Amino acid sequence: MAQKEAAAKEKELGNAAYKKKDFNTAISHYTKAIELDPTELTFHSNLAAVYFEMKDYEKSVKECEQAVEVGRESRADFKLIAKAYNRMGSAYKKAGNLQAAKTAFEKALTEHRTPEYRQNLSEVESAIKKADEQAYINPELAEAEKLKGNESFKTGNWADAVKHYSEAIRRNPQDAKIYSNRAACYTKLTAFDLALKDCDKSIELDPLFLKAYLRKGNVLKGMGQIQKAMEVYEKAMDIAPDNDEAKQGYKECAVRQYSNTDPEEVRNRAMSDPEVIQIMGDPAMRMILEQMQSDPQAVSEHLKNPEIMKKIMKLKDAGLISMQYR
Repeated sequence: MAQKEAAAKEKELGNAAYKKKDFNTAISHYTKAIELDPTELTFHSNLAAVYFEMKDYEKSVKECEQAVEVGRESRADFKLIAKAYNRMGSAYKKAGNLQAAKTAFEKALTEHRTPEYRQNLSEVESAIKKADEQAYINPELAEAEKLKGNESFKTGNWADAVKHYSEAIRRNPQDAKIYSNRAACYTKLTAFDLALKDCDKSIELDPLFLKAYLRKGNVLKGMGQIQKAMEVYEKAMDIAPDNDEAKQGYKECAVRQYSNTDPEEVRNRAMSDPEVIQIMGDPAMRMILEQMQSDPQAVSEHLKNPEIMKKIMKLKDAGLISMQYR
């Protein structure tokens, strides 16, 4: 009993030294505590914490392993064993051994589940995934896959082309052209949402990449989102004022936007736009539109509200309403 009490005092002295960052003194006291009472795992766990602060991660891991072993033999509280595993995981992580860190954090969670331990495991899993992705990057292999994708595209095998372009992206995720190429495949497969996503990523990586803007404009035009397509073609013309495809795309959209087409066709095209759908689903906007039908001059009053004006102009641009007011 006297030895256990003496060990506890050594631990307290070690804690005080640790708080002062007097690590050598802390090590001396924790070591003395272990000598006096070798059945207490917290002495090893605390010693591991000192080595961790000293960036001696190898010794920190060894002390954590010793803490677990002592804890098992003395049937210590599972929470204390979990804490030792968690500290072990942190030491492995700092040392760059992510797989060992993952294993240690998983063991901590099997002993005692806490938000902290789950967060630590999640972070190291994300780090492992990122490291694997970085290790997989190889621009030369990416170029080879892109060429295979180009060949498949030329022969009309769109799905096979997507497969090769996707592998090329994994090998070189910073190449804007590969995303643009895959967008062309998705367009052929009528997977317009995926095509737009790839166009946006291509533009994000290279804001001056003309082909990505042209492809995005073509996709939006094909989806019937004429106003948005015109905006993209305008950006393309800002980059290349003499580009014929951009000018032709804009012209075609302008003709469709302002020509007297079939009312049902106009409505169907407009209702493919999520923003139009949201506006038309707003009860307050429906009341305003009904009022405008019965009293065309009421639009002047509504246009004083910037938010309502923006929505009304959106519906006008979509061809759903016309305005007559003084």
